[in-house]
Amino acid sequence: MAQISLTLPDGNSRQYDAGITAGEVAADISKSLGKKAISATVNGVHYDLAWPIEADASIAIHTMADEEQANELVRHDLAHIMARAVQEIWPDTKVTIGPVIKDGWYYDFDREEPFTPEDLGLIEKKMKEIINKRDPVRTEVWDRARAIKHYEDLNEPYKVELIEAIPGDEPLRMYWHGDWQDLCRGPHLQHTGQVPGDAFKLMSIAGAYWRGDSSRAMLQRIYGVAFTGKEKLRAHLNMLEEAAKRDHRKLGKEMGLFHMQEEAPGQVFWHPNGWRIYTTLQDYMRRMQDRDGYVEVNTPQVVDRKLWEKSGHWDKYQENMFIVEVDEDHAREKAVNALKPMNCPCHVQVFNQGLKSYRDLPLRMAEFGSCARYEPSGALHGIMRVRGFTQDDGHIFCAEDQITSETAKFIAFLSKVYADLGFENWTIKLSTRPEKRIGSDETWDHMEQALGDACKAAGYDFEVLEGEGAFYGPKLEFTLTDAIGRNWQCGTLQVDANLPERLEASFIGQDGNKHRPVMLHRATLGSFERFIGILIEEHAGKLPFWIAPRQVVVASITSEADDYVAEVVETLKAAGVRAEADMRNEKINYKVREHSLGKVPVILAVGAREVEERTVSVRRLGQKQTSVQPLDALTAELAQDATPPDLR
Repeated sequence: MAQISLTLPDGNSRQYDAGITAGEVAADISKSLGKKAISATVNGVHYDLAWPIEADASIAIHTMADEEQANELVRHDLAHIMARAVQEIWPDTKVTIGPVIKDGWYYDFDREEPFTPEDLGLIEKKMKEIINKRDPVRTEVWDRARAIKHYEDLNEPYKVELIEAIPGDEPLRMYWHGDWQDLCRGPHLQHTGQVPGDAFKLMSIAGAYWRGDSSRAMLQRIYGVAFTGKEKLRAHLNMLEEAAKRDHRKLGKEMGLFHMQEEAPGQVFWHPNGWRIYTTLQDYMRRMQDRDGYVEVNTPQVVDRKLWEKSGHWDKYQENMFIVEVDEDHAREKAVNALKPMNCPCHVQVFNQGLKSYRDLPLRMAEFGSCARYEPSGALHGIMRVRGFTQDDGHIFCAEDQITSETAKFIAFLSKVYADLGFENWTIKLSTRPEKRIGSDETWDHMEQALGDACKAAGYDFEVLEGEGAFYGPKLEFTLTDAIGRNWQCGTLQVDANLPERLEASFIGQDGNKHRPVMLHRATLGSFERFIGILIEEHAGKLPFWIAPRQVVVASITSEADDYVAEVVETLKAAGVRAEADMRNEKINYKVREHSLGKVPVILAVGAREVEERTVSVRRLGQKQTSVQPLDALTAELAQDATPPDLR
């Protein structure tokens, strides 16, 4: 029998007969590892312990301590165990697909009767019974004809269709969990008892079209989450509970910030309080960009398709564009325009006006650009995922030897903005050349090196995402981590030598010849709409005082204090504090509860004693205790808090 060489993570190699399984290799390394092993990585591919290894390879054996691989296996096995449980309870149910997703899995079913929330409890109970049986998991590779006949005999038409869509040369792997069987690429655990029975939960039921096609059958999708231990599950469920409390849609309603309605899907109706946040944030960004050497421009929202064709967006992005047809002077053919989905081609048009010299570079151009992109209705999510948005867009036109310094300067700018907005934890990812790309390897080497050097110069580490750059250049992604551990990718910087070439941008170099500038696409917040949603959820509605739309409410305890309430409000307004009066004929506790729900940071209660002493009773959001302070001292304190960080 042919021999193969397997290289272990420690660098040592061992000789084996071809066809040895990963499980047998684990047992040969040590009895202990053989018992603990759950899967292997062979030449970078995640392997089932039962799969044979036929050629020389590097191999790593995984146990439950390897969280990435363990989570994948646990969640994949639970998808099968859930499908088995459903069919054991309701035998007429047809099964389709059940992939692993972030934190869990889902499985789609074809069943006449709708699942109910109560059914989830029944399914969970049956799943735990299956886990406790410790049924063996086994796998075989079948030919297409045998597999199709198998599923036709079981009356599982969705599986037949899946097989017919698989390329003819791809092996069909069949898995059994006990007597229940599914078509699956794997890998899987070795028996159902390896799944932690106390570390999963079925979460919800949703509708899903078969193969995502609205003309096909509507299926029922059950979602679950799972981890390798019950403490991790508990932490995840606590995070979800906290996230629900922080949901920007819920808080947006309570705080009177915005609403959305079906007549304008994916677009925001900003209310006065919400628009105050928006304009305060925009004013802050405008000052910061002005200080950092940007020139602000404004470009058209409706642009002829000719520009989008020339820029390349028409071919690559048309399905996400809102098309506008105009009957120009009753011409034979209507003029075709599009609402701009991004600002970069228009910024090149501004750059192209007039002759540019190397002395004009770098030219930092910024726009609060209103954009429109078609997003499927199912993808829309409050103000986090919309069709109409404004981006804090910027494009830096520079020479190649300025990429590193301009990138480092932008990272320093972005870090200051994030700190001012309360985000101290964020990471950088460098996306490198994809397989399909334009430009020479030498050019890509230079661009990737420049971005990496800039991160180091700015004092930041970065993670490399191999092959995830755009076809025309590498990029940096800046990801925030919020108060409950969620990650939000917001800022970006992308190197682009392609668009200046396509749109014929040029500058006169020191040698007197024309040269193409490099274009750095950069955004700090990204979409204002999305970032405001993140801000609301980060702070659970308790926004930093300077950006809170309603900063102070002065509430009367008795009507005799009304004149003093009005005086306090005017004093605070004169000091630059957003203040309002509440002199309604309601009890003070009622007023405090109402304004606390609206997330007003400071509530000042004023009664007869406060009038006499020219003080105010201060209650701060989130604090049960109140304090009495002189009006003048409090005014000075709140005026300082109301000043944006860049103006202090």
